[in-house]
Amino acid sequence: MLNLENFNSSYLKDIWKDGFKANNPEWTKWNAPYFNDYIPYQSFSDFKESPISTYLLSKSCKAIISNGQAIGMVSKNWIDKTTLWLEIGIVIYNPNYWHGGLGTRALEKWITDIFSEYPDLEHIGLTTWNGNLRMMHLAEKIGLKKEAQIRRVRYFQGFYYDSVKYGVLRSEWEKCKNK
Repeated sequence: MLNLENFNSSYLKDIWKDGFKANNPEWTKWNAPYFNDYIPYQSFSDFKESPISTYLLSKSCKAIISNGQAIGMVSKNWIDKTTLWLEIGIVIYNPNYWHGGLGTRALEKWITDIFSEYPDLEHIGLTTWNGNLRMMHLAEKIGLKKEAQIRRVRYFQGFYYDSVKYGVLRSEWEKCKNK
């Protein structure tokens, strides 16, 4: 069973334990590591007062819930709300939940929910980097199309990587999901 729900204190605690307590959690190696902005929080109270918690509690995010526990988050961010340009993201913090289809189901549900919430929205985008092959595979697996690849703009650990942009149109999503 998988749900997307608003964050609460219990879900924040789950995310803190799995994602923001350790010094070098595995997820930080894949989720835009070139920004090098990860901060561990030694106590839940410190995490609860952080900008990360504020963001998770905002209308931009939902908790990914599996068997009553928050295992990750999905997000939506307006690139330009005036022109209805929106991008989404996903992080599953504990690697024990990777490779089981939970990310696929969460992202599919998130895209469907967003298209339902915004009836005038025609496009949803997702940006990753070519060092994150699993995210690229996930995007393509659920029907997003590669729309751009900006070469050698992410410098990380002595190498340049590409920024890769995916997207799906409402009509493509509806056609893909009604098969």
